[in-house]
Amino acid sequence: MAEQQIKVAVLGGGSFGTALASIAADNGAHVRQWMRDEALVAQINQEHRNGRYLPHYAINPAVQATTDLRSALENAELVLIAIPSKAFRSVVQAAKPWLTAQQILVSTTKGIEQDSFLLMSQVLTEETGFPHIGVIAGPNLASEIADKQLTATVIASADALTRTRVQQALGCRYFRVYASDDRHGVELGGALKNIYAIAAGMAAALGMGENTRSMLMTRALAEMSRFAVAEGANPMTFLGLAGVGDLIVTCSSNLSRNYRVGYAMGEGRSLEEAIAALGQVAEGVNTVKLVCAKAKELDVYMPLAEGLYHVLFDGVPAQDMARTLMMGEQSSDVEFILPREAVQQAHLDNRGWHE
Repeated sequence: MAEQQIKVAVLGGGSFGTALASIAADNGAHVRQWMRDEALVAQINQEHRNGRYLPHYAINPAVQATTDLRSALENAELVLIAIPSKAFRSVVQAAKPWLTAQQILVSTTKGIEQDSFLLMSQVLTEETGFPHIGVIAGPNLASEIADKQLTATVIASADALTRTRVQQALGCRYFRVYASDDRHGVELGGALKNIYAIAAGMAAALGMGENTRSMLMTRALAEMSRFAVAEGANPMTFLGLAGVGDLIVTCSSNLSRNYRVGYAMGEGRSLEEAIAALGQVAEGVNTVKLVCAKAKELDVYMPLAEGLYHVLFDGVPAQDMARTLMMGEQSSDVEFILPREAVQQAHLDNRGWHE
């Protein structure tokens, strides 16, 4: 336990925000959790339970829930913002009167803002201009964290104080917090993997095997890192928890919301039916649309994301997406070792053999 009790504010009443609030309280922090839903606030304060998102999780009784942003944020040293991407900016704007430059502001949201193509930590920077900004990402299914299963995450920030404080506030015997200074890469990894989780769910529903899933995930990793490098991130980040780590869990688990949307569509449901059955936001649906548009703009080759776009929005049957993956160009395995252009040139140089 820390010698001095750190004050932590968690904005958001969802599953991950609730799990982090409870972990911080377990570690001896003074924790206030803000949400709009008065009934949920009453339930957390009286029953120490979040019946909507984590019904079987016993929340640390020291977590105090509130609908009052001011009381949640006043004197907080660390602010964790666990708000879906669509509402993220509006909540930050509402919180601004009680935010200060001394506070550490950390996004836990794996998404991209629709109109600006900004990641959530970039929204935080744009809205506040404050120096202590970071992002948490990794293979973090909230229900498993709630069960105290061994889990690791990454805190990414260029600011050493932000990294250290988050490690101190959240690191415990079952939740490990690793540090990175590639905030952009870590955050892109967290956002992009949601796309491929939908594809993995579809593949599973169509009865495809382990070889297929392994191929899907590895090619997804190639696409993710290709896109991220075009955006200025470090490709090595994708070997870590926020890259391959998060991709594995979200493409392998029916606890993943994006995987479940894909699975429902693989069974033949429409996108609308799949989302209705889920009852929660699946960030990947919005991310596919945004990333495909940006990939065209940047001229980044993303055949999986494009194929998924056609299934989600153009009515192409899910099994056709799998076929297009196999019919695409056989190119480089790891482009940062053998560039794709070199493989394409070799194909051009050696055209005659099949003819």
